[in-house]
Amino acid sequence: MTIRLDRRRFLTGAAIASTSALAGCFDPLLANDSQVRGVLAKANDLTYRAQRLLLGSDNLAREFSRSEIRQPMRPNGITDPQDEDYRALAAANFETYRLEVNGLVDRPASFSLAEIRNMPARTQITRHDCVEGWSCIAEWTGAPLHLILDQVGVKPQARFVVFSCFDTLENGFTGPIRYYESIDLLDARHPQTILAYGMNGAALPVANGAPIRVRVERQLGYKMAKYIRAITLADNLATFGDGGGGYWEDRGYEWFAGI
Repeated sequence: MTIRLDRRRFLTGAAIASTSALAGCFDPLLANDSQVRGVLAKANDLTYRAQRLLLGSDNLAREFSRSEIRQPMRPNGITDPQDEDYRALAAANFETYRLEVNGLVDRPASFSLAEIRNMPARTQITRHDCVEGWSCIAEWTGAPLHLILDQVGVKPQARFVVFSCFDTLENGFTGPIRYYESIDLLDARHPQTILAYGMNGAALPVANGAPIRVRVERQLGYKMAKYIRAITLADNLATFGDGGGGYWEDRGYEWFAGI
């Protein structure tokens, strides 16, 4: 009998195995909130290490041919932000858009959409895997993120790239929250990590994240932030949102969503 084990299932199994020791000795009913957070943080760190070991640093996600693009890219989540600053940019066809890059960099800068489009571009046809269970193949064109990082100069202590976005999500507990997401510098400098401004041979539509969204092809879709307004280099994630590293991570999703 032949047993076939795909990468996603293997990574999931490795993640479970890496946290089983914690689960076996931890009773959440006897722990306070800080203990729960501490154990979950350790579990997430073990998951991250296990998946990083299996993925490698420069392995490429599978790329497809144009003939395999069989449907439009499915929009999901927020598809038409109503924030005033975003509406003003969209009304001007994003001609006044500036991408702010700040934090632990030598030369904080901002880039217009035209400047980003004039950078050396990468086009890739990849599959978007959503945590909801659906997938979609599309062609993405954009500037490799490492080109922007090289222009601003990343300080040695920086570990994370945080994407702040224009779209606001309602939250019944703490009020409206602007979407944010983060990746580490290994993924930020990966050759397939791009700031996409084009999709399927045309300008990126508003429904899919215009003017730019990040593509992190070896992770699940919720890591690929849309409507990006700023990028911040940081040495930790504690000061962003609730400290989980992203809007959904603050609500229980894994920070490293490797596939």
